[in-house]
Amino acid sequence: MAPPVNRQGYWGRPTSTLDWCEENYVVSFYFAEFLDPQSVTEIGIIVDQILPTHTSDSAVFFHSVGNTVSNLIMILPPIYGALQTFRDGLEIRYVWSFLGLAAVGTGSWCFHMTLQYEMQLLDELPMIYSCCIFVYCLYECFKQENAINYFPITLLLFFSIIVSGVYLLWKEPVFHQVMYGVLVACLVIRSVFIVAWVYPWLRALCYASLSIFLLGFVLWNIDNIFCDSLRAARQRLPPVVGAVTQLHAWWHILTGLGSYLHILLSLQIRSTYLKYRPKIKFLCAVWPMFHVESQKAS
Repeated sequence: MAPPVNRQGYWGRPTSTLDWCEENYVVSFYFAEFLDPQSVTEIGIIVDQILPTHTSDSAVFFHSVGNTVSNLIMILPPIYGALQTFRDGLEIRYVWSFLGLAAVGTGSWCFHMTLQYEMQLLDELPMIYSCCIFVYCLYECFKQENAINYFPITLLLFFSIIVSGVYLLWKEPVFHQVMYGVLVACLVIRSVFIVAWVYPWLRALCYASLSIFLLGFVLWNIDNIFCDSLRAARQRLPPVVGAVTQLHAWWHILTGLGSYLHILLSLQIRSTYLKYRPKIKFLCAVWPMFHVESQKAS
């Protein structure tokens, strides 16, 4: 990660223990991190020429969109998924799965907007909590309907409390990343086992979820390791291309989509076991949505 640029904004000096590759407060006084500032500014100039009546607002508008749009995939679809899951009368644990993902997206939005330590925790700790919900759902998918197993709940709650306490005392991001990685590894192992031995027809959905998430993780590492080179390259690229090279934004998009697909996989496994009639439908022929028919299969 590159060192933070020495600029002050509305939220004051960054207090977070992490600062990503985006430059801070380059144009907008209210948003700490955007997509590539040069790219967004040049796009704003083009819009000013097309819509001159909005000249005073376009630069801030594009910076705001650039900062938030990559997190919307973790906010809007999961909220809709939670509502749909509740309407379908499915188990409340899956409503919490969707809401947990939405909480991560909201926290990430606040963190990247402010670069304040409190907002960093609002981003990182829900990653642990939501992943614990994912783990519970996937490891309890072959139990009686509406059954509650208090042992794994207690174990995951204890894990969350310990991780939170240690991380609040020892502000080391690598610790959080390792603990999150442990939970993700549990999900990967369980998912692969189920699609390999129980429901092989779900392999495509499982491997799509894992591959998309892994690609986001790879791009996140490239962005961290080669930040200076990426910044220099953006100076020579056309504005739209420069914006596309913001790899941390792609981390949000890809891991958000991968996590969303994982919830759909978990729902598909659970609904199949309970003999519902689950289907994956596509909104506008693009976005996958989970749906169950009202009657169970015979």
